[in-house]
Amino acid sequence: MDYSYIFRSAKIKKESLEAAGFETSDGTTYEMNTTVSNATFNANITLSLSEQTLIVHLFDSATGEKYALFDMPSSHGAFVASLREEVQNIIEEIRTKCFETNNLKDDYIAWIKTQFGAEPDFPWPDTPDYCVFRCPNEKWFALIMKIKYRQIGLTGDEAVWVVNMKASQDEIPNLIDKKSIFPAWHMNKKHWITVLLTAATDFEKLCELTQNSFELVSR
Repeated sequence: MDYSYIFRSAKIKKESLEAAGFETSDGTTYEMNTTVSNATFNANITLSLSEQTLIVHLFDSATGEKYALFDMPSSHGAFVASLREEVQNIIEEIRTKCFETNNLKDDYIAWIKTQFGAEPDFPWPDTPDYCVFRCPNEKWFALIMKIKYRQIGLTGDEAVWVVNMKASQDEIPNLIDKKSIFPAWHMNKKHWITVLLTAATDFEKLCELTQNSFELVSR
């Protein structure tokens, strides 16, 4: 079962992996084995730094056979649900030990205020999570909002803070990596991008993109 979503909102702390129980032979792919359901199953957890994936498979402890129902989204029932809950708890423990999960929104807003002397404007009473920052010409250079991952083409209904900002039309194709930088949500994708405000985003790059947005909008 795929738990790679963890990389969307968190940054791996590589130095913590072995202390958490992972082993590696190449420094890129890490594996951990643990038991679930009172040792009825062995959980093989594989984490790839290069692919940014986290995959879990369950194997019957007695026979060594893969328990296929665990991997099937269409498979339901109390027993499968209990296994998934137990594995989810393991994943959350891994997230706590091995990932930085803080979001960047507050630090980012503080940086914008200091860098540009701008204050957030909340123009939509029905969406109080949305705020904009304006250039001296009153045009937006950053729109901060909370949306769902699926709205930028990822799976999941988990909410995430993002910022929309302007970018050079020629540079946008090279900027978009669909990991932390995406085609703009709800704005012109030829001129705007959406950036995650999570630990998965490089803060220095975020600031650089915002500076560029400010300069483009100020023209």
